[in-house]
Amino acid sequence: MDAKKAGVRLLVVVALLLLAAVPGLTQPVGTMAGLGTLGGDFSSALGINNRGQVVGYSATAEETYHAFLWEKGVMADAGAPGAIVTTASAINHRGQAVGWISAAGGAWPFQAALWEKGTIAGLGTLGGRYTYAYGINDRGQVVGWGDTAGGFNHAFLWEDGVMADLGTLGGDESYAFDINNRGQVVGWSDTASGSAHAFLWENGMMADLGTLGGSRSYASGINNRGQVVGWSDTASGSAHAFLWENGVMADLGTLGGATSSASAINDRGQVVGSSATTAGNSHAFLWEKGAMADLGTLGGATSSASAINDRGQVVGESLTAGGATQAFLWEPN
Repeated sequence: MDAKKAGVRLLVVVALLLLAAVPGLTQPVGTMAGLGTLGGDFSSALGINNRGQVVGYSATAEETYHAFLWEKGVMADAGAPGAIVTTASAINHRGQAVGWISAAGGAWPFQAALWEKGTIAGLGTLGGRYTYAYGINDRGQVVGWGDTAGGFNHAFLWEDGVMADLGTLGGDESYAFDINNRGQVVGWSDTASGSAHAFLWENGMMADLGTLGGSRSYASGINNRGQVVGWSDTASGSAHAFLWENGVMADLGTLGGATSSASAINDRGQVVGSSATTAGNSHAFLWEKGAMADLGTLGGATSSASAINDRGQVVGESLTAGGATQAFLWEPN
């Protein structure tokens, strides 16, 4: 009997080692907790800073959608007076947040906005009707996109009250989603050939980051080391998360399914996003040192990760066992 038990234990150990060696099948040590809502049945977390402050948006009891700031267990309504819809998409380490707000009394058009010390300020437009802010660095520089007077959507950089058009890679449209403390901006743009490619904008120049062998790529996050993440079509046509560094775009793989996408990267090089599993569901992942780990869910079938801070805390959204979508905070143990 002892020999049989020893054999079983050996098989278990071998199985665990094999699982750990297969990309997408590692299990991180951490806990995912729901952050609640503002009274409605939906919430989603989009940004987190190194102080653990979380921003996103939530349904209210009045069936509107308001931006929120979650801190130390409390979700506070950060909606703008008179606006039906507000969304906070990112927050820097100084506590400044950005996103967008609807026109007073209406739901559209939206305007990029900056939350600072209890006040909300619109950031203006590129000459068109609407703008959306997606990223802010610790210097207070804001990036996003909006329509121009010519009717095309262009990436912008806002600084000290001035919104500048970042141009394109030769095509009609561009979209910016993140900026680091060096002022490097990432997003995606149409090229002259009509394909969408990830870009890195720096010192007035927009550079094409290429693809994983397919026709499209999209950048969504950049850290202070200049590492860029997003997703790209591969030569086979599947969409895979990528990490771009020093001119090289690397495929991060999947959680066993066909597709994945990366949304953010911290200064430690940890990457988060979402990936299809072998069962076909989309789960939030944490990628680190060549291994992609499944962060699980809040009891439902799907989850996705939006942001990660330098402490390894991850935020996003997940289905609950009851079928509702709720913002989550995943913390390493």
